[in-house]
Amino acid sequence: MVLAAGAGVRLGRPKAQVELDGRRLVDLAVGACAHAGLDPVVVVTGAAMVEPEPLAGTDQVQTPEVVVVHNPEWDSGQASSLRAGLAAVGAGPEVDAVVVTLVDTPGVGAEHLRRVAAALADGATAAVAAYRGQQRTPVGLVREVWAEVADAVHGDEGARAWLRDHQGLVTPVECGDLGPWRDIDTPADLSG
Repeated sequence: MVLAAGAGVRLGRPKAQVELDGRRLVDLAVGACAHAGLDPVVVVTGAAMVEPEPLAGTDQVQTPEVVVVHNPEWDSGQASSLRAGLAAVGAGPEVDAVVVTLVDTPGVGAEHLRRVAAALADGATAAVAAYRGQQRTPVGLVREVWAEVADAVHGDEGARAWLRDHQGLVTPVECGDLGPWRDIDTPADLSG
């Protein structure tokens, strides 16, 4: 799941539309999900109605289903987008876990997502990418906790409070060897 609903107030425009090295952030995130083997890929939009660029399968990557979900409450914060995405994924019984990434973290690639998904497949209830021990994104959650997480999240914090309150269920997944965690919040972050 790619959370891509925010207006990017500090950046001056919706982050999903921002280009980095000639590609929109939303397309980078969807591509990383596809290369990680995640299917379907749910993109939660809000401030900007964006349609991810079409993905083409290759010998190494099958083309996942890409589902765009509009969050009409996007301006209330990240929690509403997480709830909208979980509701969309939860509508079908075939998905038993979700890996959540943010549109404004272009450094999160397929290997980050694979590692978090692998931790879930190995029995973790929640898995969180860690960078030199500091927990960030992506975050993975099994279906059994989606309703509890959706009830617990509020404002612009996403699953962070639920994860903090349930550390016994959280498996940290070290990703620091893949490079530093980076997010895009201001125009200066685009050159970093």
